[in-house]
Amino acid sequence: MTAGNSYNGNRHADNSRPSPSRLYRSQRSKILLGVCSGIAEYLGVEPWMVRVFTVIAGFMFAPPTLAGYLILAFVLPKAPQDLYRDEGEQRFWRDVRIDPAQKFSELRHRFRELERQLQRMEAYVTSKSFRLNREIKDLER
Repeated sequence: MTAGNSYNGNRHADNSRPSPSRLYRSQRSKILLGVCSGIAEYLGVEPWMVRVFTVIAGFMFAPPTLAGYLILAFVLPKAPQDLYRDEGEQRFWRDVRIDPAQKFSELRHRFRELERQLQRMEAYVTSKSFRLNREIKDLER
């Protein structure tokens, strides 16, 4: 494996951008180490929900919960600052993680609509009326 193609865990194989589909420790709304808020961001839920679940699990299963939290705290990388370009991209990736079938259905619908628009434009550009309109505009010059 060459150095340029190695995967360092935070970036794609081409080292262009961090992977938005990966689980990270959050740096924005963390209380302790950012594990619960990172899981909440990944799942698209409020951080308090994950924290409440963690506290309840901690009371019921203290050793495994504490061990799991600490392992995740050391294994998960911190979320990079340039993870998302904007709020829309962050929303897109959250929706993909929550309900990928629905998101891909929306994308498929959007691409079909773009294909229809492109077909209409192509039909107009190759039509006789387009050529006639173009010739009329050329005469007006």
